[in-house]
Amino acid sequence: MHADLRATVASPGLYTDLYQLTMAQGYVLAGVADTHASFSLAFRENPFGGGYALACGLEQALDYLESLRFSADDIAYLATLTGNDARPLFAPEFLDYLESFRFDADVDAVLEGTVVFANAPILRVTGPIVSCQLVETALLNTINFQTLVATKAARVCEAAGEDPVIEFGLRRAQGPDGGLSASRAAYVGGCAGTSNVLAGRVHGIPVAGTHAHSWVMLFDTEREAFDAYAAAMPNNCTFLVDTYDTIEGVALAAEEGVRLQEQGHALIGVRIDSGDLAWLSREARRILDEAGLPGAKIVASNELDEHLIASLKDQDAAIDVWGVGTKLVTAYEQPALGGVYKLTAVRKPGAEWEPRVKLSEQIGKVTTPGVLGVRRYLDEDGHPAGDMVYDTASPPHGDVVMVDPADPTRRKRFAKSQHAEELLAPVVRGGRRVHEASSLQETAERARRQLAAFDPSVRRFLNPHSYPVGLERGAHAVRTKLVVLARSQQRPERK
Repeated sequence: MHADLRATVASPGLYTDLYQLTMAQGYVLAGVADTHASFSLAFRENPFGGGYALACGLEQALDYLESLRFSADDIAYLATLTGNDARPLFAPEFLDYLESFRFDADVDAVLEGTVVFANAPILRVTGPIVSCQLVETALLNTINFQTLVATKAARVCEAAGEDPVIEFGLRRAQGPDGGLSASRAAYVGGCAGTSNVLAGRVHGIPVAGTHAHSWVMLFDTEREAFDAYAAAMPNNCTFLVDTYDTIEGVALAAEEGVRLQEQGHALIGVRIDSGDLAWLSREARRILDEAGLPGAKIVASNELDEHLIASLKDQDAAIDVWGVGTKLVTAYEQPALGGVYKLTAVRKPGAEWEPRVKLSEQIGKVTTPGVLGVRRYLDEDGHPAGDMVYDTASPPHGDVVMVDPADPTRRKRFAKSQHAEELLAPVVRGGRRVHEASSLQETAERARRQLAAFDPSVRRFLNPHSYPVGLERGAHAVRTKLVVLARSQQRPERK
């Protein structure tokens, strides 16, 4: 295992930002470690200028929570850290506290493969403040990245239609774990396989690949290269045909395919990795068909994304399989989801929950107070009609009204008769997992069902329909009241 991966597994307690630990020490030394809090994880804008996101990364997050502890080596390292005064940063009593620390909060989350939207929580952590605080960084790191890649994969697969998409991005991924996590998320988002062999072993994802230009270049001629590869892999030949001249390469591959056929084997196909993919793929299809190889597939790669695939489809490209790498695993146009993890309520020992709000000059950064839940209402045909965020202390019932927090004049009504489903499911109680893990295949199938349930206007790439997400009317009133109160308590500006 790579050293970075070993460190993460061996020291999950240190998989965090320093300020999480300094705050945790502050809670312990201030005597408020028994205070309970509720944090919500959400993102502020749908990625890629699209209309949705696809939740991913929960299973890895739950594995982290189960393993979270501080080893003797971790504590010894923390004891070496010093502050600006050159004195130890962490007090002995806090380091003693960490020796027996275990995550003991509750977690509710949308299941992986669920279609989600900006400004609605996709995960809630509720429990002792130290447990809630220490996990912020790792939860955001895991869920932000995998949600981003799963969403990108869903968009790429939407463009490809019924054609399979293979994730080819390991060599361009952000380090070893970035590559492994990206392969997993891409499969959840709809990819049929990966070139990443480790992802095949760890996650059971089908692996696929061809050969590189270096194979062809090693031999004196392209014909010799194809002959040698066919001899070595007679039942697994997909020839890369653009090392020199693509059309000539396809013709040589077709000749090799005929020989394989005569020997009782079958040419899988050819891969084109450069040039005018629309025109070259049509010419390749003609050459292969004329050679009596209609079953040979044409694989395309070369900096593909959903927009280029859609364009090639519009040009009637004869491409059967899409190999998508860099722009998928790096979420090329948007390097981060922008997920946030905010405290929304506090409960002191023996008291009731008190909602908390964070102000901002930007309306989109004002938080929603309360122990938050999300309810998805469906229309009469069973299609999603809107996601309502509410305070679980006052769950919506009967006919309800949802308010757009960015524009309170925009409201949507849901009738008592409308079917609805809770999106946040219990996954951890008191630090113990209570949700049975789904297989990756089941998660990918959930994603396909979820995406199919939404109107195509929500899934389109340009100017997607804005799916309704808002606050239950009572929750909106509480938010407005707390914002007004908080602003009134701010110190007046000095003249």
